[in-house]
Amino acid sequence: MEIPYVVQPRPDTGLYNAKLGIWLFLASEVMLFGALFSSYILLRIGAAPGAWPHGLLNIPIGTVNTLVLITSSITVVMAWASLKLNQFNRFKMFQGITLVCAMLFVCIKSYEYYDKFTHYEVIMTDGMVADGHLVEKSDTHITLKHVAVFHEGEGTAGDHHGEHREEMRIEAAQIRKMENYGPWHNTYLAIYFTLTALHALHVIGGAAVIAYLWGPGSRMWKTDPERFTNRIEISGLFWHFVDLVWIFLFPVLYLL
Repeated sequence: MEIPYVVQPRPDTGLYNAKLGIWLFLASEVMLFGALFSSYILLRIGAAPGAWPHGLLNIPIGTVNTLVLITSSITVVMAWASLKLNQFNRFKMFQGITLVCAMLFVCIKSYEYYDKFTHYEVIMTDGMVADGHLVEKSDTHITLKHVAVFHEGEGTAGDHHGEHREEMRIEAAQIRKMENYGPWHNTYLAIYFTLTALHALHVIGGAAVIAYLWGPGSRMWKTDPERFTNRIEISGLFWHFVDLVWIFLFPVLYLL
């Protein structure tokens, strides 16, 4: 039995089945991310004046990741256009670049996560706060580098207040509390990790589909090139959505 409308458009919608399906799926994705963005806005508006953290993210690294995803959006379109022009080798080249960009994005995001999990806020018994990256930890002391030192309640390292030191050794007896900048540290980081981790999972999932169509799935080009081209278009639509979400995430989390 032949499945209808896998290549030809449906008379009721003007779309073939896969394109109709991906648009319905993307509508549900808009609702998912829309709810999370709305939560972020409400939490930020509801925060006390001056209480919302600033300067905790690396803007240059975020900018590079944005450019990486924009590049991948261009190459995924070029891959689909190459198939339309019957240029399979160019499709392989452009889609290969898309996969490299996806891997680069995830690697950069992993580095950002690592940076947050090694970044510590140490509250000392005298009421001072040392904020920096952990380089050494033992039963007797810890050592931080690139340290901001300020009085408790005066702000965070991202606010650039207080004294700055290249390295600082703190004895264990001086430490009242220490905590890294994971999602448990404050509300801002909780929603930062939630939004960016969910987005990263979409990047990984989209890249897995693209990798399959670039590799073993590309055999369909020899047997049913039009349907294969449609599959590339559908994967590209999902990839554009993933890129678009990041275009909103970057200014909201990094710049505002």
